[in-house]
Amino acid sequence: MKRLVFTSMLAVTVILADDAKDKTSKTEKTDKTESSTKQEKEKSAKEKKRDPDEIGNRDVDGKVNFYSLEKEIGLGKGLAQDVERQSKVIDDPVISEYVNRVGQNLVRNSDAKVPFTIKVVDSEEVNAFALPGGFFFVNSGLIMSADNEAELAGVMAHEIAHIAARHGTRQATRAQIANYGTIPLIFMGGWIGYGIRQGVSVLIPLGFMQFSQAFEREADFLGLQYMYKSEYDPTSFVDFFEKLQSKEKRKPGTMSKLFNSHPPTDDRIKDSQKNIEDILKARPEYVVTTSEFDDVKNRLVAMHNKRKIDPADANRPRLRRAPGGGTVPVDDDTGEEQKPKSDQDERPTLKRRPSN
Repeated sequence: MKRLVFTSMLAVTVILADDAKDKTSKTEKTDKTESSTKQEKEKSAKEKKRDPDEIGNRDVDGKVNFYSLEKEIGLGKGLAQDVERQSKVIDDPVISEYVNRVGQNLVRNSDAKVPFTIKVVDSEEVNAFALPGGFFFVNSGLIMSADNEAELAGVMAHEIAHIAARHGTRQATRAQIANYGTIPLIFMGGWIGYGIRQGVSVLIPLGFMQFSQAFEREADFLGLQYMYKSEYDPTSFVDFFEKLQSKEKRKPGTMSKLFNSHPPTDDRIKDSQKNIEDILKARPEYVVTTSEFDDVKNRLVAMHNKRKIDPADANRPRLRRAPGGGTVPVDDDTGEEQKPKSDQDERPTLKRRPSN
């Protein structure tokens, strides 16, 4: 009887051991399955990010962000109001409607999850800047410097990508993690921070004047796809920055303000060219420009030229009439009459020769 009990206990022990092995095996299989599923999801997300056909069905806004979309929109709205109070927004209906239409078309073909408000700032600086939450400003100088609509769209697409990927608040989140006791009130960088600082004189913390190189590359990467999805020629994006770099090299200082904010390095240009070749299938045709772009550009050029020769312009050089009917130049800085030139510098006078 004792032997039978011992044998039964032994059998139960063996059964329990087998159950434990099965559970361990199942747990390992579950862990492997979950790990495999996670890897597949990550791989799928990465593949989606490289597929323009997946635009709008993917998340590009990062994993860690302390700010909700609602809070981000509120921050951007307050900053946009500051911009409009301290700068001149062009209210010409033809110009504003056109730029807004080009921008909204790019937004529809992007991953952005917020509505956009797009306006044109009267500034000759070659620039554009986007605020958190979808508030976007384009300098008139950018439009006048672009040779075609696709070049303009390329710069706009890059800025839209910054908003779609929520780079401003993601960067602010990183700063808070690094120094949780400091909560910045303004979140922007790269062209964004530069554009507001230079064009509007809004104070911005130095740490938020530039996006990281990784964010800039991501904006290039996504912006090219948004251009492509909108049927613009993506090579125009590269052409525009190569053109600006060439001007800066030929005449240093020409574009220094733009390049000082965050220069489009040779590496970024090469990366963009590679991305065009690798992920964007060639189309039989692209949109390069439109007659509307030419009309708007000519309208802006005429507007700027008119302002330069406006007789009401206080800075315009003037000639003051001197007694005796002649004219004497007036110094632009002091407003005083300049001294007449010496006799040897004056125009020679012809005299009649006496007759014999």
